[in-house]
Amino acid sequence: MSAVEPDGLPEAGDAELLARVARRDRTAFVALFDRFAARVKAFMMRGGASEADADEIAQDVMVQVWRRAETFDPERAAAATWIFTIARNRRIDILRRTLRPAPDPDDPLFQPEPEPDGYLRMNAAERERRIREGLAGLAEDQRAVLVAAFYDGLSHAEIAAKLGLPLGTVKSRIRLAFRHLRGALGDTLAEELSDG
Repeated sequence: MSAVEPDGLPEAGDAELLARVARRDRTAFVALFDRFAARVKAFMMRGGASEADADEIAQDVMVQVWRRAETFDPERAAAATWIFTIARNRRIDILRRTLRPAPDPDDPLFQPEPEPDGYLRMNAAERERRIREGLAGLAEDQRAVLVAAFYDGLSHAEIAAKLGLPLGTVKSRIRLAFRHLRGALGDTLAEELSDG
């Protein structure tokens, strides 16, 4: 005669119970819960959790078993291994959360960048104006390659392809344009333009 569980169901293996839980069989889940909840709780307590925390975590793990039962693959692991892997991962999640330091609002990383003062904004606007004037004074072919390089972000090879020019011609025009800009804007502004 086969053994019968208290709920009147024939005794089923853990994998069979999990398969039934995957089909949302509540009776099978109760049987699985009865088999594993106390063991998961003991596992958590051995890991350092208080009894109350271990009980809560065990219930949480069993809820995950209910929700994820369809992902259990008996070819890859035994049911107990699968359940205790969920428990181990849950314990790791809790440890990470409790060991993570609380953010310090006074940490400079949490402070906004100061707004540039009026002088710096004016300086940037003045610099931009002077660069645009310098560009306007360039020959059209030189201006086209500089705009493509520094405003459109194209490489020299991309500019050559876009404009149908040899690469050497593009480089020469950029060099000539900078020479003209240095004369018109001064070395500092021309260097700023060439840097960024």
